[in-house]
Amino acid sequence: MAIDIERRRAVMARSRKLGHCICNPRQSCPCPIFLEQSVCPCAGERPPTRIADAALTRHVRKAGCASKIGQADLLRVLSALPPVEDPNVLVGAAAGDDAGIYRLDDSRALVQTVDVFTPCVDDPYLFGQIAAANSLSDVYAMGGCPITALSIVGFPIETLDDAMLEAMLRGGMDKLAEAECALIGGHSINDEEIKFGFAVTGLISIATNPASGEAPLVLRDQAQPGDALVLTKPLGTGVIAFAAQLGLVDAETLAEAGRWMAALNRDAAALMVHYNAHACTDVTGFGLAGHLVAMARGSGVRAEVDLSKVPVFAAAAEGLAKGVYGGGVDRNQAYAMSWVVLDDDADQAASPILYDPQTSGGLLVALPPENANRFVDALRARGNDAAAIIGRIVEKSDSERDGDVRVVNGQLQRFVGRRISIDPRAIPAVPQPTQETVTTSFDTLACCDHPPELDDIADNETGHHEGAAGNHAAHEENTMDSTPQNALALFSDFMKAANAPGRIDARNKKLMAVALSIAHHCRPCLKIHLQAAKQMGIPAEEIDEAAHLAIAFGGCTAMMFYKEVRQEVGL
Repeated sequence: MAIDIERRRAVMARSRKLGHCICNPRQSCPCPIFLEQSVCPCAGERPPTRIADAALTRHVRKAGCASKIGQADLLRVLSALPPVEDPNVLVGAAAGDDAGIYRLDDSRALVQTVDVFTPCVDDPYLFGQIAAANSLSDVYAMGGCPITALSIVGFPIETLDDAMLEAMLRGGMDKLAEAECALIGGHSINDEEIKFGFAVTGLISIATNPASGEAPLVLRDQAQPGDALVLTKPLGTGVIAFAAQLGLVDAETLAEAGRWMAALNRDAAALMVHYNAHACTDVTGFGLAGHLVAMARGSGVRAEVDLSKVPVFAAAAEGLAKGVYGGGVDRNQAYAMSWVVLDDDADQAASPILYDPQTSGGLLVALPPENANRFVDALRARGNDAAAIIGRIVEKSDSERDGDVRVVNGQLQRFVGRRISIDPRAIPAVPQPTQETVTTSFDTLACCDHPPELDDIADNETGHHEGAAGNHAAHEENTMDSTPQNALALFSDFMKAANAPGRIDARNKKLMAVALSIAHHCRPCLKIHLQAAKQMGIPAEEIDEAAHLAIAFGGCTAMMFYKEVRQEVGL
């Protein structure tokens, strides 16, 4: 696109006065996008060629429902909120159920939910389908029928090709059409991290059945002792999505898991109502254990799970065996583990599957045991081969707690899909931008080099200093020296002073510099500090420990970045 130099100069002059980028106060001016691609987003400029074929899972810190706030943190916040007193709210936020229910009249109610998360697969169209299926699932878990939806999307439109956004939206619309749910609007945000989801409204009957005297609502907290527990989709989507972020699963395996995630829970919802289900929840970000504990605690019962009967993706089982699973497992386990009791002979390497955050997972249904096999057979007749009875609801004694979950036969045996080899040592390097998509190499304009003068870089397309914005910049306050030579000298002096030993010795400062370079994702800085650390005789183990602190904050993308640069410098 044509560059409006006057507009660029005016925008960058304003940024200089403010001390930061006018469209992102967390960034200095010039921003990384300008340094990398000679493009000023604040002036309305766009890269001539945006990334058109990106792996979506590489553009997020946490994939899928693992990106959601942990159960313990969420419950702590919700418990501090005031109750909603409207008598027409039959199920609200305080109940913590899958969706809210609002009574319209004596026979009908609205079922409403909203769900947004980051990509769990790399294909934009498939991700759109999964986002829609996941959002619809909360309505299905209540036995409702979705009727309308609003889309919610965050997308880095300045760096990724908008054809990817179009594919995401089209995938969502196609899945909504399959569910006979109309998309009637939406909202978009220019966000650095991709997020997508829907607010869905459905209808549900609340008319009392004259024969039983009960309303046909299927709520999470109505499980009864003796009920069988049925799970309708395999576990392990969180493990597979995390492995995909690290480049450890092939496209076919990721697509296979994606097809399960994109499958609607519509048939399962209709059949569970037909077979008189007492309780249901969909298994998503809190993992099987988190959702089952919530069901059991709310129902005042205990539960028992036979791990050998739980359907699990074969690729996910391989990931668990190799320790390849994300921090979402640890967060879920920290909340639910106090209610979960494993048999002594349980496979400890397999138990994290109980806490794996699922994206668009199956329904967990509690229903009369005499109906459970018929329910499973009906699902399998409709092509769902993974559906299985995985446990039962148990009455608690006076000495036992609500919500306790005992896990028996603690070995994974029921595998679904392809089994692949997952080797954590084979994490590939992050692809770097090509010369066709980058006009100015970041290596030559890194934060560790001298900052180029704003007037110089604002004019880098034309090579002259004309116009009102340039004249204004030329008469900046005398307290700022505007010559590139003095700017370089000042910056160099500052860097020397910052790195010099003081109350913190040079060794510790160098380890801090390594961690900060990873956090800032600055390749030239990290190379310089890693090489200097080697020359100072700091052992690789200590350097790795400092790096791991930065990786703990930056996630798997920071880990991949560090591993690549570490290899380049021969550490």
